[in-house]
Amino acid sequence: MKLIVGLGNPGEKYSKTRHNIGFEVIDMLAEDLKVSGFREKFQGLIGETVIKDEKVFLLKPQTFMNLSGNSINEVIKFYKIDPEEDLIVIYDDMDLDLGQLKIKVKGSPAGHNGIKSIISHIGENFLRVKCGIGKAKSREETVNFVLGRFSKEESNEVDPMIENASKAAQSLITAKDISRVMQKYNKKK
Repeated sequence: MKLIVGLGNPGEKYSKTRHNIGFEVIDMLAEDLKVSGFREKFQGLIGETVIKDEKVFLLKPQTFMNLSGNSINEVIKFYKIDPEEDLIVIYDDMDLDLGQLKIKVKGSPAGHNGIKSIISHIGENFLRVKCGIGKAKSREETVNFVLGRFSKEESNEVDPMIENASKAAQSLITAKDISRVMQKYNKKK
């Protein structure tokens, strides 16, 4: 059993913002895997499919970013999912160049409140797919930057990244050797 989570904030106000890149990847993944019928449960929107005899859940927490761990923890406990083996979290990362992907096995939250929330519930040992959104000009502009939308020019780099993140997540679902998937997708632009 696998749980793939895309982080973001619920509501139209936050749709297509930098901070909601995880939701966009989950939407593409759902399309790629032909998952329909997301339902409200576990403080989130959850859908499911089966890949090579393994049940796969797709989750978009609806708790707002800073409480993402609440929703994820409910799913993990209910289905008895091992986060170290079976959880993949997809989210925005300001420390990566726009359009860059990075798969990481564990680590600190690095200032990301959604990851901080998850770690507070389950620890830091889970797989991450980090999506580069570029960096705010200053620390004071961080909130407006992450809650802002991509420009048309930026979308030329973001759209392929969303597609690659969906492909990376699909590879991670069935990967016997995660390092090979990391080698394929962890490339500087």
